[in-house]
Amino acid sequence: MTVTTKNLFNLDELSDYQVAENYSDVRGWEVKDANDRVIGKVDPLLVNKTAERVVYLDVEVDESIIEEGYKTYQDRVSDGVHEFLNKEGENHLIIPIGLANFDKENKLVKTDQIDSSTFANAKRFRNGDDIDFAYELSLNRHFLGDNTIHSSDTLDGFYDREEFKSTFR
Repeated sequence: MTVTTKNLFNLDELSDYQVAENYSDVRGWEVKDANDRVIGKVDPLLVNKTAERVVYLDVEVDESIIEEGYKTYQDRVSDGVHEFLNKEGENHLIIPIGLANFDKENKLVKTDQIDSSTFANAKRFRNGDDIDFAYELSLNRHFLGDNTIHSSDTLDGFYDREEFKSTFR
């Protein structure tokens, strides 16, 4: 992805950031969708330094979800030239922290608002890729079905939205 200013950082690459003492570290936990289907596992936690907190879970997507969305086109076929939305090796996506519920007892992350077909048809990225704001905006619109989300090109107020308010304990 093209990036001009890095906006999101893997928690592991920030020596002055860590999971707070009273919070659960969900890295490695299984992620399930609204229908209780396994979507993948939490890989890193993504921090926005301006917001000074975790804003996304980076999820390594389960192969069955990737196969389900394999033939998803980036542009409609009726528009003429088109290409696949996701390429080989793109097996990660992000979930806003506020769209996740945490089950400490079972070490499980659940998202009640997103189903497997929505995940299958989402744009993914390769592990370690920098994530730009256009991707964040696009994915949030895709997950919530709302193309009016944050119509500006700036980050101002973006992480004040409900989908970034965490019950992460």
